[in-house]
Amino acid sequence: MVDLSRVQALRANMERMLVGKPDVVRLATVALFARGHLLLEDVPGVGKTTLALAISRSLAGKMRRIQFTVDLLPADVLGVSVFDRDKRVFEFRPGPVFANIVLADEVNRATPKTQSALLEAMNEFQVTIDNDTHPLPQPFMVIATQNPLEFHGTYPLPESQLDRFLVALRLGYPDRDHERQILRNPDLYGGRSELEPVITPEQVIEIQNEVERVRVAPPLEDYVLDIVHAIRDHDQVELGVSTRGAVHLYRAAQAHALVEGRDHVLPDDVKQMAVAVLAHRIVLRTRSGNGFRPYAQAAAVIQSVLGRVVVPV
Repeated sequence: MVDLSRVQALRANMERMLVGKPDVVRLATVALFARGHLLLEDVPGVGKTTLALAISRSLAGKMRRIQFTVDLLPADVLGVSVFDRDKRVFEFRPGPVFANIVLADEVNRATPKTQSALLEAMNEFQVTIDNDTHPLPQPFMVIATQNPLEFHGTYPLPESQLDRFLVALRLGYPDRDHERQILRNPDLYGGRSELEPVITPEQVIEIQNEVERVRVAPPLEDYVLDIVHAIRDHDQVELGVSTRGAVHLYRAAQAHALVEGRDHVLPDDVKQMAVAVLAHRIVLRTRSGNGFRPYAQAAAVIQSVLGRVVVPV
């Protein structure tokens, strides 16, 4: 096992900036160490960007922030080839996606064409421009924030992009005591707190490699598959969990076990990650036949499946 003191230091550092949300911090940490991407959806002003900044400032790597707007172009994200007159060749100038942590702020305010610019980067950790492939720095993580779809000026993320996010979270409002603490300390609001890096990119990669070695017993592999198949067969589900979703749940359970200090997965690791990993991937049926994906109802479906699937002992 790797030295888990860096894991605990990362969580403690993030909790300094995002007060009253230890479960959110835990799930975000799991996403990082599982080599996954994080989607934060909630109303404005509850700390989505603050969480993203807490992760990026705690990592001694390169962070870039992209403000997604309706006029943003794919080249503004990925980069562009520019002709060098002296050398008489095209040279690639990398865009802001070439960083360890990429904050895609309000990602659903950009057009679908610009949103799709992230697909290859998120899935294959590379960018292809003019038939040339450019690897992204490691570790690489996209943290995207989005406003609810009923807000003005938003474009829904397609299923193909939603499926590339390992974890999707809703922060919710802080409780009264923690909100009072934020009122008394303005630096806790809006990401103004200054954090010192507590983990290096090399240490993150070491922990990510260790996650892949966390043991998953065959009955727990069956447990993951039972949950996925039960969701696909659920009478309220129009579009079920993809194979990528099953892989993500498996990997997230490994990362959760390591973050909790174990070298083996327990059923509780799968349960703890199921809603965060799967709820954003499924489309529910309606009486009119049109699919829809309200997070609360999708989470309720997954919880009902967890209550029915037999837990291995």
